[in-house]
Amino acid sequence: MNTPEHYWQDLLFFFDGKPWALPLYEALFARMDQAFPEASVKVQKSQISFYGRRLFAAASLPLRRKKTWPAECLMVTLGLPEKLDSPRVAVATEPYPGRWTHHILVTAEEEIDGELLAWLRQAYAFAESKR
Repeated sequence: MNTPEHYWQDLLFFFDGKPWALPLYEALFARMDQAFPEASVKVQKSQISFYGRRLFAAASLPLRRKKTWPAECLMVTLGLPEKLDSPRVAVATEPYPGRWTHHILVTAEEEIDGELLAWLRQAYAFAESKR
């Protein structure tokens, strides 16, 4: 995966004060690096964004959390043309017709599994299909 020059410094700053989150993100990054070697990643103020030609996924730390959400979780966000019917989806919204944004909470490396990677592949294909 293509990373910018200051990626690792930006990553440490992003996860500053959240030592539990960095290993979880690193596990996600490793799986995504295998699945999307041609993609690029960018650390931003509120999320870490993954791009092909267009943004297809993001990882973030929830700023506003529901009472039922775990205190320590990484949120993986992806866009698909239809709503996923899965208990793993914490929030799904349709910002405009035919575009569903899904937020999936990840609390352990085991949750970065084949199902999540399949959704990320679908999100990548969906983003790449746009003009």
